[in-house]
Amino acid sequence: MSVISACLGVARAPFLLLPVTLVALGAAAGASDGAFDITRTLLALVGLVALHVAVNAFNEVSDFRSGIDLETERTPFSGGSGTLPAGRLGVRAGLVVAWSGVAVGAIVGVYFLFTVGLDLLPIFAIGALAALSYTDLLAKLYIGEFFAGLGLGALPVIGTAMVQGGGLGRTALVAAIPAFCTTYNLLLLNEFPDESADRAGGRRNLVLLLGRSRAAAVYAAVALIVPATIALAVRDGIFPTLALVGVIPSLLLIAPFRWILSGPANPVSHGALGANVAWNLGTNLFLAAGLLL
Repeated sequence: MSVISACLGVARAPFLLLPVTLVALGAAAGASDGAFDITRTLLALVGLVALHVAVNAFNEVSDFRSGIDLETERTPFSGGSGTLPAGRLGVRAGLVVAWSGVAVGAIVGVYFLFTVGLDLLPIFAIGALAALSYTDLLAKLYIGEFFAGLGLGALPVIGTAMVQGGGLGRTALVAAIPAFCTTYNLLLLNEFPDESADRAGGRRNLVLLLGRSRAAAVYAAVALIVPATIALAVRDGIFPTLALVGVIPSLLLIAPFRWILSGPANPVSHGALGANVAWNLGTNLFLAAGLLL
């Protein structure tokens, strides 16, 4: 049981709710555009969860090797699980978890390429790039946030909608925008507590590139895109009126915005970090419910 617990630690099990909400949103968008298949939806969920496990485990191993996990100020929402620094699992075992996730994700991807079509290939290719190179390459080129928004935001929504069998409709395309923005900001806000450790460990992210004040302004701008996109999509008839419930979780932004107004030089409170996570998950789920209802 201790080994299983440690494997779940490097997989960051509590954070695996994100792919569940993304698949729900993609399936709801596909249904709204006229196609839904429960078996393919569940298979997409298996593949996306596996790839998320891979990303998390690769990140844990890399941060342990670089020393970031030994310097970071760990919170319930950032700073790694602490599994490897505590000696609960070895690096080799951590890599086994990571590559196992890659293998499962690849099998699901190949299945969909043969059954749905090669239109999915660009989505899978970019997703594979994000999963395999995020920690050791993309996160050191100031584009980690962008690829996180793609790989664990926009692309899963689009891909899940496409595997329903109805192609790619405009509902899925527009629904991918809030999914991108919330995941982008999920990572961005979590980078503030890790600023010193990331700098020492060779990370290159927006907080280090722009400074705390400008990076916080980017967070605020990206956050406001989410309710604006949903409202405009309803106005233009892309989303049904009930999709406006997807705006409700944006009320959780009060906590991060209060921190921004107090001064980004201050530490980010656990309340703001938690609200950021809840906003991310809640927006996906509420928007999915609005599209289905």
